[in-house]
Amino acid sequence: MQLSIQPINRSFAIEICNWRYEPPYDIYNWGSPPDEETLRSILDPAFAFHAIVNAEGELAGFCSFGIDGQVPGGDYGADALDIGMGVRPDLTGRGLGTTFATSVVDFASRQYAPQQLRVTIATFNKRAQRVWEKLEFKKISEFHSEKSNVPFVILVRIL
Repeated sequence: MQLSIQPINRSFAIEICNWRYEPPYDIYNWGSPPDEETLRSILDPAFAFHAIVNAEGELAGFCSFGIDGQVPGGDYGADALDIGMGVRPDLTGRGLGTTFATSVVDFASRQYAPQQLRVTIATFNKRAQRVWEKLEFKKISEFHSEKSNVPFVILVRIL
C-alpha cells in the first residue's frame, strides 16, 4: 500500500471523528458527530495532525507529532518527539501497521529531525506494540492514565 502524509484538513478531521473501533479499541473513538472544540484541536498547528492518504487520495489514517501523543500520567521528561497515530478501522488487523508506522517515522525524521521518537500505547494493544517494536522502538516505562486509569506503555527509538 502506497501512503503519503499531508497536513490535515477539516474534511479529514470530521471523517476521523466519525470512525468507530470495536471494543477494546473503542477507547480510540472520538466524539461523533465532532464538536467544534474537537475539530479545533485536530486542526490546531500546535498538535501537528497530518492525514495519511492512500494512492487514490482516500484518508487511510492520521498521525500527530508533539504533545498530542502524550497521555496524562506518563513520564515525558526526556527530549523526544511524541507520535500519535490512528488507522482507519476497516484497515486495522490486516497486517498494514508496519507500513503505516514506517511512513510516519520516515516523515517525522525528515520533517522534524529529532534525536528520539516516542510512542505511548495502551497496554492491551499488543498489535500496535508489535508494530513499533519491529521498527526498533524499545519499552522504557509503564503507567496508568490519570484520566481513565487505563494502563499504557511508552516506547522510544533513538535515531
